[in-house]
Amino acid sequence: MSANHADSPLLEIEALEVHFPIRRGWLGGARGAIRAVDGVSLVMARGETLGLVGESGCGKSTLGNAILRNVEPTGGAIRLAGIDLAGLDREALRTARRRMQMVFQDPFASLDARMRVGESVGEPLLVHGLARGDALRARVGELLARVGLSPTHAERYPHEFSGGQRQRLVIARALALSPDLVICDEPVSALDVSVRGQILNLLLELQRGLGTAFLFISHDLSVVRHVSDRIAVMYLGRIVELAERDTLFSAPLHPYTQALISAIPLPDPVAQRARRRMILAGEIPSPANPPSGCAFHTRCPFAVQRCREETPALDRKSSGALVACHLAS
Repeated sequence: MSANHADSPLLEIEALEVHFPIRRGWLGGARGAIRAVDGVSLVMARGETLGLVGESGCGKSTLGNAILRNVEPTGGAIRLAGIDLAGLDREALRTARRRMQMVFQDPFASLDARMRVGESVGEPLLVHGLARGDALRARVGELLARVGLSPTHAERYPHEFSGGQRQRLVIARALALSPDLVICDEPVSALDVSVRGQILNLLLELQRGLGTAFLFISHDLSVVRHVSDRIAVMYLGRIVELAERDTLFSAPLHPYTQALISAIPLPDPVAQRARRRMILAGEIPSPANPPSGCAFHTRCPFAVQRCREETPALDRKSSGALVACHLAS
C-alpha cells in the first residue's frame, strides 16, 4: 500500500469549503450557513489509500461528494492530476468522472432492483461508449471474477445476493472504467461483522493489483487502520490531524484523535479493563454555529484560553504529522 508522495499528486484539495445556506421559510433569504466542510486541504498520491475518520456529522461524506462535484463547493480548489474540477463544464466534468468513482454505504440501494447485475456492472461502459455486445459481456465477466464472483452471476438480480456479495457487485461497477480514484463512503458499515473483513481484504487486493487510489471514509478507526497508508482525522468540517497510519496510532497528537483511539476495543479483556479511556464531554457543536478559536475546545480536557480565541493552523511536527492544536508537541 506504500505510495511515493514526492511524485506528482493524483488529487489536490486546497482550502475547500462547502457551506449550505439556512433560509427563513419558503421565500426568505439566507440567515446563515451550515459549514459542512470548512477549509480542508489534502493531497493524495497515486495508488495510496487515505483514510478519513471522524464522528457522524463532521463533514466526511460531504467532502467525498464535493470531490466528485455531486455537491458544489462554496470555495477552494479541487485538482485531479492537475485538472481543476471546479472549473469544468458539464461535458468536461462527465469525462473527468470516468477517472473517479464512488462506493456507498448501502449496497442494495446502490443497485437497481429491476436490472440484472450484469447490466448494472456494465452500465458505466455503455454510458461512456467503451463497450457493447460481446465485448461488454466479456468485460462484465472479468469484473465479476475480479471481485470474487462468477461470470454466471451476471444474469441474476440484486435480491438474489447477500449483503457482502452486493457490495462486491458495487465495487465491480466502480472499477468498470478503470478509475484513478475510488471514494469509499462507509463501504462496510452496513455489513455483518463476519463479512467486513472479506470486503476490506478485497479492497486491499484490488489496490495492489490495479494501483487505484482509495479515499476510505469511515467513523471506525479500527477499519481504517486495516486499509490505510495515511489517515486524516476530521472534526466539525476541518482536518485536525493527518499522519502516516503507524505514526497516528503509536503517537496521536491531537486530543480528539487520542479520544477516538482510546475508544477502540482491545481484544485482550485484561488490557481492556486496565486501559485509560479518554471520555469526551458534551456533543459535537453545530456546524451552523461553530465555536470560536479551536472548534474542539468545548470538549477538550486540555483547553486553555488561547484555544478559545485562536484557530490553530494545521502545522507539520517533527514526526511528519500535520496537527491543528496549540498544545501538540
